Amino acid sequence: MNPAQKLSKSSSRQREEAEKPLFFHPPPHVGGYEQRTIGMWVLVILLSLVPVGPSVAAAGKSAKPNVVLILADDLGFSDIGCYGGEIATPNLDRLAANGLRLTQMYNTARCWPTRACLMSGYYAQQVNRDPAKQRPAWAALLPQLLKPAGYRSYHSGKWHVDSKVLAGGFDHSYWFEDYNRYFTPKTHFLDDKPLSEAKPGDHFYATTAIAQHAIDFLDEHAAQHGEQPFFLYLAFIAPHFPLQALPEDIARYQDRYAVGWDVIREQRLQRLRKAGITDRDLSPLDPQFTPRYLKPDLINKVGPGEVEHAVPWDDLSIEQKRFQSSKMAIHAAMVDRMDREIGRVLDQLRKMDAWENTLIVFLSDNGADATLMVRGDGHDQTAPPGSAKSFLCLGPGWASASNTPFRRHKIWEHEGGISTPCILHWPARIRSGGALRRTPAHVIDFVPTVLDLAGVEAPLEWRGWWRPTLPGKSLASLFKNDTEIARDALYWSHEGNRALRVGDLKLVSESENDGKWELYDIKGDRIESEDLAGAYPDTVREMSALWEKMDEKFRRQGGAVTSGRRETRE
Repeated sequence: MNPAQKLSKSSSRQREEAEKPLFFHPPPHVGGYEQRTIGMWVLVILLSLVPVGPSVAAAGKSAKPNVVLILADDLGFSDIGCYGGEIATPNLDRLAANGLRLTQMYNTARCWPTRACLMSGYYAQQVNRDPAKQRPAWAALLPQLLKPAGYRSYHSGKWHVDSKVLAGGFDHSYWFEDYNRYFTPKTHFLDDKPLSEAKPGDHFYATTAIAQHAIDFLDEHAAQHGEQPFFLYLAFIAPHFPLQALPEDIARYQDRYAVGWDVIREQRLQRLRKAGITDRDLSPLDPQFTPRYLKPDLINKVGPGEVEHAVPWDDLSIEQKRFQSSKMAIHAAMVDRMDREIGRVLDQLRKMDAWENTLIVFLSDNGADATLMVRGDGHDQTAPPGSAKSFLCLGPGWASASNTPFRRHKIWEHEGGISTPCILHWPARIRSGGALRRTPAHVIDFVPTVLDLAGVEAPLEWRGWWRPTLPGKSLASLFKNDTEIARDALYWSHEGNRALRVGDLKLVSESENDGKWELYDIKGDRIESEDLAGAYPDTVREMSALWEKMDEKFRRQGGAVTSGRRETRE
């Protein structure tokens, strides 16, 4: 089936979906006061006949599922063990072995748009968060929607949303706002109140602190609110730059990456193939690719070991190889530590007897980052790499390895920028034991999934404003089978980069190539190596018109930021 035929088949399904009602309207109440009163007494009598025994007593804890969302920052598709990586991530690997792994889960290619999707359930453009501005008055966050259903919500880590955390419905929060320092943060908050700066002798490390606050919140929940379900949003900043890690963690990977990124990419590909996650080849390295934000004085600041392009490893000097391998060792150490801290949070769930009825979702906010820059307190070339006085970034070579087998990186809408590992674990409902799900999904699906499981309908209006229909779909059907989730299209846009996926066809462009559309059949070419745009210009025109229509609609929806009632619902 050629691209034109595939698009025609998808368009037919879109027309069928368009004929369905856009909104659910509950039927009006029937009968009068007497009928409702009689019905209530019948219900009371029936309930009185139910035997009260151990089964009822055991149900003291809420039957609604708890939800834990764990979000990594700038983690590549193949960094963790269960997605082909050599980094030790036994806790995540065990979740995957007893849960599900999605092979085509997508984010938005950047931190704050992804977080807008995860918290609101809408594309970032629909809620005015890409570019990052004020949300519309109707754009409630997930904790606000869950609160009427009895949920308490907790946040620990990065926020990057346009309000204070507690204003978004969270009951407690540890908000880490310093993206330049893992050891000595200057800006962090507890329940939105500023905390003092961490000093060098405080033995502070961001990943550990973020996990500990989450554990403290859960411990308090178990002691004071054990009958209520909870939502925990655990948002690590690792392994986002700067590359800073504990010395003992770096030591575990001291010489692991001396073989270079070409070998690591090939090794990861083979493990991905063995796991059944892909059966494709590697995307080629792009030695012409230049990271955005690159400054001409970078080498002077960082030293001669830095490499600005993803060139073959054998083309590097001995000094460059030594420096580059040490950077990847720090990145690995940061991922390793994140997994260890995740393990402590999982232990807390077991301790409070919440393990069986907790849905755990693990994601990354975007692909690995090729950025090279120095900011914060600067980079001391005499300091040990990875220490508080160093400021290093992963760069294009190792970002290409982290995003194996895909093309491009964070910020770009090619598969390397938008593909994330995704683990779903819920002992009470998911019993597939390490199965894969190949159905395409997106971070816009998280909120509809949680609302579905919690028995909460997305409100038609919020604070006097009509709300657009949620664009995502519940993923609950994937718990049992790898079913197709029908949708019109998936949309992306960020800083001049664009993409649209309809069925297996993907239209994508980057600003560096003057916004020229490329067309790929993702089912057979997910590494985006064979551009079909020239062969199927009609398909490109039809898909690009759909992208323009969606983009215009979403940005119009996101532009309404004042209070008041909309005259029409979109």
